[in-house]
Amino acid sequence: MKEQRICFCLQVKLDRLEEYKARHQAVWPEMLEALRAAGWRNYSLFLRDDGLLIGYLETEDFQAALDAMAKTDVNQRWQAEMAQFFEGQGNPDEQMRPIPHIFHLA
Repeated sequence: MKEQRICFCLQVKLDRLEEYKARHQAVWPEMLEALRAAGWRNYSLFLRDDGLLIGYLETEDFQAALDAMAKTDVNQRWQAEMAQFFEGQGNPDEQMRPIPHIFHLA
């Protein structure tokens, strides 16, 4: 299967920006390992001052990568803790909607 480049946006609450950044300076090692095992590669997060969070990752199958993470206990714990930082309802990983990829300069 061809490698997918995935980009998504979420909205972090303005009053939680600094704590959200701090949490990502100390992501749990077991969460990092689970992401790698589920096929998440080159995963990056970018955060603007207005709370716009842009995520980027590479994977063979984004839905399969999401599904693999959803089955892990560490992801369930992480998502429960992170939900408080985002606008909207539910876990952040359930709100990820890929933005169509239209160009890549290799």
